[in-house]
Amino acid sequence: MHTHHMTRRALLRATSALTLASYGLQASAENAADAWPGKPVRLIVAGPAGGNADVVARALGDQLGRSLQHPFVVDPKPGAAGALAINDLMQAPVDAYTLLVGVSSLVSEIPHIIKMRHDTRKAITPLAELSRGGLVLVAAPDLPVQNLKEVIALAKSRPEGLSYASYSPGTMSHVAGLLLSQASGARLVHIGYKGSTPGLSDVMGGHTPLMFDGMATSLPLIRSGKIKAIAVTSAQRSSLLPNVPTFQELGFPQLTYTGWMGLWANAALPAAAQNTIKQQVQAVLEAQAYRKILEGAGFEPSSLRDSATLHKELLADYERVGKVLAGTDIKL
Repeated sequence: MHTHHMTRRALLRATSALTLASYGLQASAENAADAWPGKPVRLIVAGPAGGNADVVARALGDQLGRSLQHPFVVDPKPGAAGALAINDLMQAPVDAYTLLVGVSSLVSEIPHIIKMRHDTRKAITPLAELSRGGLVLVAAPDLPVQNLKEVIALAKSRPEGLSYASYSPGTMSHVAGLLLSQASGARLVHIGYKGSTPGLSDVMGGHTPLMFDGMATSLPLIRSGKIKAIAVTSAQRSSLLPNVPTFQELGFPQLTYTGWMGLWANAALPAAAQNTIKQQVQAVLEAQAYRKILEGAGFEPSSLRDSATLHKELLADYERVGKVLAGTDIKL
């Protein structure tokens, strides 16, 4: 009887020890999430070194590295309109140590144009909007136009129309030209480039008359008079180009568009880890130093919307772009 009693007590003790151990494991898992990062974090960039995503990733990595005392390694993966960067993220271990910085069009536009290995609407999830901004329609310095009305008239007067550059086929930079062509009846012929730099170089040189480009890369050239700004796609005029009208003002509300640069994770990353990253990133987004770097580079700061709102907007944009592209013959 005594032995049996001892065994039962030992069993109870063992059980409670196990329970405590499992609590301990749970607590240490939560502490590990709270203590993120415990080692260097790799930020894959969907774009070339020196491009828009790279500038934002470096600003974010720099600020996070300072506040969290661990290095954030920026790793640009250009090519295939971001598909290579996404493949890289999906092949990495599902943890908080490999994240991606790239534009919202990775979900809303590019899948319509490029056959991707992963359905980005389900495979990746936005943790935070890092910056936002519209596009600006720019013209070659010697193109005989000063405003949108003159651009449309010139395109209509030429049987071959006018060609326009995009920084990558399948992005809004490409879609915006299709929208303007549909809305105005002017013939605009798309030429896809690998990044803003080569596209802008051809516009400056007068080889390609027009381009829809991100504000950050065009701004220095607009300010130095090397290209002309015609109109912006944001809903309001940009504080960076206060004298340039919006497409909406000019009677083309279809071209109202603001893209954003996001921090993305593999959608399979557990919610606790996602939330920890979001909290740390949120603090950076609100920091004056980060906002200053962005504005200096021609970006508008994040609107601080939450992941659920971002995701909902992405799916709506995906549908909208699909309607625009239906029936258009897109050549990559």
